[in-house]
Amino acid sequence: MSDLHHQAVPKIIAIANQKGGVGKTTTTINLGAALAASGSRVLLVDLDPQGNASTGLGIEPDARDLTTYDLLLDDDVALDRIIQTTGDENLFIVPATVDLSSADIELLSNEKKLYLLRDALRQRAMDTYTFDYILIDCPPSLNMLTINAMVAADSVLVPLQSEFYALEGLSQLLLTVREVRQSANTDLRIEGIVLTMVDTRNNLSGHVEKDARDNLGDLVFRTRIPRNVRLSEAPSYALSVLRYDPNSKGAQAYRDLAVELLEKTTRVAA
Repeated sequence: MSDLHHQAVPKIIAIANQKGGVGKTTTTINLGAALAASGSRVLLVDLDPQGNASTGLGIEPDARDLTTYDLLLDDDVALDRIIQTTGDENLFIVPATVDLSSADIELLSNEKKLYLLRDALRQRAMDTYTFDYILIDCPPSLNMLTINAMVAADSVLVPLQSEFYALEGLSQLLLTVREVRQSANTDLRIEGIVLTMVDTRNNLSGHVEKDARDNLGDLVFRTRIPRNVRLSEAPSYALSVLRYDPNSKGAQAYRDLAVELLEKTTRVAA
């Protein structure tokens, strides 16, 4: 396989937006599936106590004995007991349950509270999996879990819903990224902004896209994720949209986004 897909160390991307319902988990699952389908080995880390990424990839609640909670707070648990396979080849997941809600509180009293996820994802045992990408599905808030993700990550990818107040919420997220860069992770950068739930029949989507591109320029991915019924249906069947309906517009959009991300990774590496 070409070097376009395989890297010496995994690229870690936090997929974050403090606002819920913007397509964050949908993007984590389907971008991960598209990268895996292209030949990359991908780990999804479900860092949201709601566990939607886990559910969306078919990890039943009774199969989540060990979760992201254990990854963060239990040094004695072997990785091969935490990392699970999914129905998509090359795509793996660390699942989450509601127990992760208490982790946010427990982290406050831990002297290494900002670095627990970073240390967990960079432990020597992780090397045996030879992951190319690690995608972290952050909770819809700028809490300690999200800060952990940003400290662990190389970059942040932001799903931005095509709606009226979208850019207003983005400013707080970008400010948080800047604060993390200044304090705990000087190499953190914005991977890009991906427009989600785009409806080309709606003038509002066009206005939001124009504002985003005028204000953020090349940070906005060329690929737009459409409002697509297949994207909405796929999680109820515990499938990525690439498996549920590979010919849908939603599946093609995430394949395009994966290609764009791979191209950016290659340019940065060069």
